[in-house]
Amino acid sequence: MESTLHAGREARPSLVLLATSLGVLIAQVDTSVVTIAAKQIGSDLHASVSGLQWMVDAYNVTYAALLLTGGTLGDICGRRRVFSWGIALFALGSVMCALAPGIGVLLAGRTLSGVGAALELTTSLVLLTVAYPESGPRQRALGIWASCNGIAFIVGPTLGGLLVHYVGWRSIFYLVLPLCAAALWLARNAVEESRSDDGRTLDIPGQTAAVVALGSFAFVAIEGPHLGWTSPWVLAAAAAAALAGLVFARLQRANPAGLVPFALFGSRPFSAALAIAGLMTFGMYALLFLVPLYFQTMRGQSALMAGIHLLPLSVAFVIVSRWNGAIVRTLGSRITMATGMAAMAVGEGLCAAFSSHANAWTIATALCVTGVGLGLNTAPVNSVAVANVTRERAGTASGLLNTARMVGATFGVAILGAVFAHFAGQAGAAEHFLDGMRPALAVGGAAELAGALIALRFIERDSGDVRDDSASGRRWA
Repeated sequence: MESTLHAGREARPSLVLLATSLGVLIAQVDTSVVTIAAKQIGSDLHASVSGLQWMVDAYNVTYAALLLTGGTLGDICGRRRVFSWGIALFALGSVMCALAPGIGVLLAGRTLSGVGAALELTTSLVLLTVAYPESGPRQRALGIWASCNGIAFIVGPTLGGLLVHYVGWRSIFYLVLPLCAAALWLARNAVEESRSDDGRTLDIPGQTAAVVALGSFAFVAIEGPHLGWTSPWVLAAAAAAALAGLVFARLQRANPAGLVPFALFGSRPFSAALAIAGLMTFGMYALLFLVPLYFQTMRGQSALMAGIHLLPLSVAFVIVSRWNGAIVRTLGSRITMATGMAAMAVGEGLCAAFSSHANAWTIATALCVTGVGLGLNTAPVNSVAVANVTRERAGTASGLLNTARMVGATFGVAILGAVFAHFAGQAGAAEHFLDGMRPALAVGGAAELAGALIALRFIERDSGDVRDDSASGRRWA
């Protein structure tokens, strides 16, 4: 049962939309600009490849592990309050990163920003749903909210490149502060408080196990090539990851109100959609980590030029996303998803084949094909996941899908970054850079191809268009 608390203010849906859209921009712009600045950060703070991997995965691990808890915390404490907490933590983490004297403080700031992103992004979607109770206006608002991902994807690399080139890498972390201030002001003055009074509680044991499992696994993959796979620290982390993973699974099976309702995985299309989402970001985040370094390390280009080189990927993604609905209606979710994942596999394979002197058209083609694949797959994977659970579980399904995406991103940067470091060395020097990038992106492309095969095998022809209510036996649109 939903309970809305009117804090002496009249609802203003358009301002709620603005506040929540700013939340999306804050998280996504930050993600896209950090990879552009990786080389400069590494040089200035004397960070190795593993240090740069942690710069990305410190954010990803906390975001992925806390994503589902963020929604529950909002239900209990109030979504506007938790949204504001998330924005404030994100801003504080960004300031820590901007002022970081060394890689340790930078990683602490990135971790804090990941916590903030998990809190504000999960609650922003519910706040938007509460502000727009009618279906038509809500769908339009959700479309605008979701489009901010594409806007950030275009603006982030280019704007980040400009700032790094002309001001310095620290400026990228100040970039989000005006957006955070605006989002906090809007949350305080234009957003109604809401919470759920259904007696939900936080799953602290499950949450702890999830953090330990993800963090320990990331440590093994990132530090293994650096410390050695037989290092006591690496072996201890591997044992901790395995034990925490088993404990998490056992806790979730025993707790119907836990973070992950295992009953949902009885639907093959739902399980397949989560696997595809994880494989999609597994390869994609590794590409976004390595390709900007390729431009700057192998070709001696500036961060600005690296950002400009990524534009074909960003623009193709946004254009295809705009027409994705019509494409799915024509081809169906199954073929659209399989085609999208296959296109991403081809794009990453082309990137893996880059030489040190690859011409601009070769680079643009590879990145454009990758962007087309990403645009084809992003929307239908979400609709398939939500369409194959009961109506009451739709929100949980969406949260699990986003968690799968972030887990895939975490593993992609950790594992494929480790592959890169194994062949190129921790310094990632120019003379060995391609030796590391080629196998890393080839493995990423293989993961995308596996996602295409999963879509063909397990996604039903109509699974993105109708939903199966297993409790009542009805099918609903």
